Amino acid sequence: MERPYVIVSAAMSLDGFLDDVAEERLVLSNAADFDRVDAVRAGVDAIAVGAGTVRADDPRLLVRSPERRAERVSAGRPASPLRAVFSPSGELDPSARLFDRGAEDVGGRVVVYTSAAGARACPLGPEAAEVVATAEREVDLAAALADLAGRGVARLLVEGGGTVHTAFLSADLVDEVHVAVAPFLLGDRGGARFVYEAAFPQGPGRPLRLAEARAIGAIALLVYRRVNVLYVYAPMIP
Repeated sequence: MERPYVIVSAAMSLDGFLDDVAEERLVLSNAADFDRVDAVRAGVDAIAVGAGTVRADDPRLLVRSPERRAERVSAGRPASPLRAVFSPSGELDPSARLFDRGAEDVGGRVVVYTSAAGARACPLGPEAAEVVATAEREVDLAAALADLAGRGVARLLVEGGGTVHTAFLSADLVDEVHVAVAPFLLGDRGGARFVYEAAFPQGPGRPLRLAEARAIGAIALLVYRRVNVLYVYAPMIP
């Protein structure tokens, strides 16, 4: 079954946290790495996050650079990629910036992948997002990826959070991992994690391949790619 090429991207502390427990968002990266991520965004067809990331960070998921946006438009593509949200419950705030279609510099259309129960509960109207039910009570990642492929998405960037990373990695649906590592540990102040406990196929017997390692200021960028194997589909976000 064809599916998009999936890139998982995250910035984390040295001990694997995406954030701390403080109310204000912890900055784990730097300006140069933010620009690198913007370049990655400009090179994909869709950007996806989980509902928790929408609630915690209120992102817009846009390509920021005017030059990159112009390059996409000149190539006949939207200025920013399609944007997707995984939300089993469908409980999303219509006032989140992601769904503000009247905002200046608005991005591409938004698709919410949810469950049948979540679709019934979702407060978003068609002007804010297209809501797609993939299973009765979960988000079926296989169905979501097939739907994205049907929309012409060949490359998908997954930007969090940890629950979504865990679901994609444990289902063996990730082709490339980008991790920007901050030079500090959070310990008992750590909040959301890069991944949570699961049965991961990328174990010692079948590790990912290190494709790049470099310093971006004080940040360490690590890029891993999968070794080509048969795709496995057993994916649900509970």
